Amino acid sequence: MDQKTFDRGLEIRKAVLGAEFVEKSLASADDFNKPMQELTTEYCWGAVWGRETLPRKTRSMLNLAMLSALNRPHELKMHIKGALRNGVTKEEIREILLQVAIYCGIPAGVDSFRVAREAFQEAEKG
Repeated sequence: MDQKTFDRGLEIRKAVLGAEFVEKSLASADDFNKPMQELTTEYCWGAVWGRETLPRKTRSMLNLAMLSALNRPHELKMHIKGALRNGVTKEEIREILLQVAIYCGIPAGVDSFRVAREAFQEAEKG
């Protein structure tokens, strides 16, 4: 593991997903899933999200579309909250999900809208 990339990834991951969420994920890691947490932090958040060519808002928007298309509701909800932190508006999220519905199918769109509403409610509670 490259410590510098990991540390950069940890900083970005906490900024996007929330420090409390990330710290809880890392603290609950065991021998089985700790390597996955480290891999995600270093490569996903450090090596890719750490690149400066695309702003975080754009990366969030891309993630919402991809996670909706892949039918990953848990990750989608987490990234919707992160997208809000990155400056993506509810209106922009709606437009992304409408595009998903057209290109990936109405069921993907319907499920994504449901998850988004849950994420908005949770984000508003704090």
